[in-house]
Amino acid sequence: MSEKVAIVTGSNKGIGLAIVKGLCKRFEGVVYLTSRDETRGRQAVEELEKDGLKPLYHQLDVADKSSVVKFGDYVKKKYGGIDILINNAGVAPEMPLKNNYEDSKSVIDINYGGLLTVEEVLFPLLRNNARVVNVSSDCGHLSNVRNEEWIKKFSNKNFTRSDINDFVDWYLESVKKGTFKNSDLADNGSVASYRVSKVAVSALTIIQQKELESRGIIVNSMHPGLVSTDMTMGIGFFSIDDAAETPIYLALDSPSTIKGAYVWYDKTVLDWYDYKADYYFKKNSVYFQLSKNIFKNFISIRHIGVGILSIALIIAFTKIL
Repeated sequence: MSEKVAIVTGSNKGIGLAIVKGLCKRFEGVVYLTSRDETRGRQAVEELEKDGLKPLYHQLDVADKSSVVKFGDYVKKKYGGIDILINNAGVAPEMPLKNNYEDSKSVIDINYGGLLTVEEVLFPLLRNNARVVNVSSDCGHLSNVRNEEWIKKFSNKNFTRSDINDFVDWYLESVKKGTFKNSDLADNGSVASYRVSKVAVSALTIIQQKELESRGIIVNSMHPGLVSTDMTMGIGFFSIDDAAETPIYLALDSPSTIKGAYVWYDKTVLDWYDYKADYYFKKNSVYFQLSKNIFKNFISIRHIGVGILSIALIIAFTKIL
């Protein structure tokens, strides 16, 4: 019988690292920690090994097709297939509250385009009854979209891949031409590129489930919560271990009836199509957590520098928004 294989993309730190850690403790098979930067990836493996865990490592950059192909060839030759695939790799915009074309394209190319590349190369290796988890965000729920044309298309459960690609292209083209309207997305269009990329990820998940249904493969997307990581500049309500619980649940424990779903950080299945819902990302949640960080840091003289930095961040966010 072939050895079972679990793979987590973008897993040398943050949520991805916590997912690898959790899988190493529970999954009966090999668990691959992957990363764009090999040095950092191997260092992460060494840290887990100190805890008695035994993840394996392979370099993987989802934004580089040759890297994905190399990894796919390796997995196919060594194991013949994949049992669990958690697509965690992703980036936040360098200028999160402004719509710069180059930055927006980079975010979408990695968060959405990287998933398409993984799908093209690694999905053919998925074994029957495999499980796929696409890490999305509260930015990935349809309630983040306010443009009536796109609401109409995506609230129709027969939307297509072409619709998703057109949505992404529409956004990038409007940013490039300077015609993008903040009112087309929730929360006055804040973190627009990230919203668009994650809406695309969640929508693609629904398509992937339909396409893989006949093989018993389960594909879900999920929102891990606002997590304190490098990507969020340490702003978050949850630790990485807390955030890893739901993706691990979807990979190992959730009933087979949960498929093609959009799952909240507390394991609740939400109606992704409910565009009138209150699930969209709100920048005020960032303000709230920044304020908490300031209070926490200023009660200790040792952290006064961090407190000053937090104030600077609030001022910066306020000016941009």
